[in-house]
Amino acid sequence: MGRPGSFFSGPQVHSYPALMSAGTIAEIEQLLNTGRPADALRSAERLCVKSRRNVAAWLCAAQAHTMMGNVDGADRALETASALAPTDDRVRFMGGRVDQQLGRMDRSAERLRAVARGRSPDAREAWMALCDTLYIANRIQELRDEVARPVSWSDDLRYAFHAARAHASADPERSLATFMQVATEAPWPAVRRVAGFDAVRMLDKAGRYQEAFALAQRVHADTGAPFDLEGALGPLRMQHELLAKGGRWFEPQADRVEDLAMVIAMPRTGTTLVEQMLDRHPAISGIGEYEGTRLLGDALISAGRDGKGLARLTRAEANEFQREFLADARRRKRPGATWMLDKNLRGWRQLPAIAAVLPGTRCITVLRDPRDTAISILLSYFNPINDGWTASLESIRQLMEARDAILPDALAALGLPHEVVYYEDLVDAPAENAARCLRMMGLELTDEVLRPEENTRVAMTLSHAQVQSPINRSSIGRWRNYQWAFGPEWDALVARHESRRR
Repeated sequence: MGRPGSFFSGPQVHSYPALMSAGTIAEIEQLLNTGRPADALRSAERLCVKSRRNVAAWLCAAQAHTMMGNVDGADRALETASALAPTDDRVRFMGGRVDQQLGRMDRSAERLRAVARGRSPDAREAWMALCDTLYIANRIQELRDEVARPVSWSDDLRYAFHAARAHASADPERSLATFMQVATEAPWPAVRRVAGFDAVRMLDKAGRYQEAFALAQRVHADTGAPFDLEGALGPLRMQHELLAKGGRWFEPQADRVEDLAMVIAMPRTGTTLVEQMLDRHPAISGIGEYEGTRLLGDALISAGRDGKGLARLTRAEANEFQREFLADARRRKRPGATWMLDKNLRGWRQLPAIAAVLPGTRCITVLRDPRDTAISILLSYFNPINDGWTASLESIRQLMEARDAILPDALAALGLPHEVVYYEDLVDAPAENAARCLRMMGLELTDEVLRPEENTRVAMTLSHAQVQSPINRSSIGRWRNYQWAFGPEWDALVARHESRRR
């Protein structure tokens, strides 16, 4: 959801006719290329069982997982493919991209660079992905070195885009002009969107607020996708209704979880700062924006155990859902850590599922001035398919209203241990607020927690650059630069935020 903008949509699957009959692999590829990843995954997994050394089948499985938003599933499949064919360019390419999504930047760069330097048909796309990796990891000098190398695709608008990123600090006006050109002329909507929001960020930084706002609106309109806001709000209203009746409509059946904490909040509220701070504690390992909660929600819906159906969830079912959630989460945990910290930007929408399947999960809710949050969301890159609500202040406001109707009362009603952190208070009193969160996990505050800028772990979020600075107040009151965009309909949200802080 909140990852830095990338225009990579996943590598295409290539056939391995020597490894499997063309018809079987071709059928799976057809399913992938026609937007049927679930069917493709089932076919690929059957093939993997039948022929465990079939690299093509494992790659197809990885691609299907990627298309379904399950990066951890893709990683498992690629782990097998890499063991079978460690020097295969297709394995390296897809593996490098998955490594990037999981924050394994050194391995991502190594794999992608090997493909980009070779004669693979994927060399150009690997180079583009490599530049993404270097940028997200803030390895800007390496990025400059890459764009300085002679390549055969220097006429590609994406090359110009990466060159502009590499030299943005030294020549901001030229980089801005390039971003604007790419945002207008690139034939691919995803590329126009990433470049457009890079331009928005530069305009905002330069104090050209009216231009930044207008460009953000244009980019949303040009590269957005249909989004059913009512479809997103409906389940939240149902949750609110069930909670309003009082009592609990289900009793958790699963075993209590004793090693999981979640940062539960909307994006751009300070979640990355909280995660980077707590990840500095030796006992805590941040696992990023783990998609397990979304997958859990989907699984419960498929099983008819969502919403009111949670009351029919059996102990065996609950523990199996829990096992699947924790298996991939623990794969991400840093060795030696005893706690996992999931920066979960969808969790507040799925609290009943968390309470039912992951009882005992410690929850940290992060809240920020609604106007600061909203303008930061509107001016930032988000996936238009999954996060179409980010395209207007009105849809953002409606989702905030739904959030406030659920949090924080739902956490108490559902029996989830929790702390509420207000971003403004966190930056003013970081030790006090961090200590409260740590005590909930039975941990004591350490000096490292107060120096998140020293965290060597790459933050795979839109805030990957900001968190490299010491804790500061620079983002507080950002909305004032855009105060003309906020009407009286925001007053209730703001008043509620301030009253809860007090």
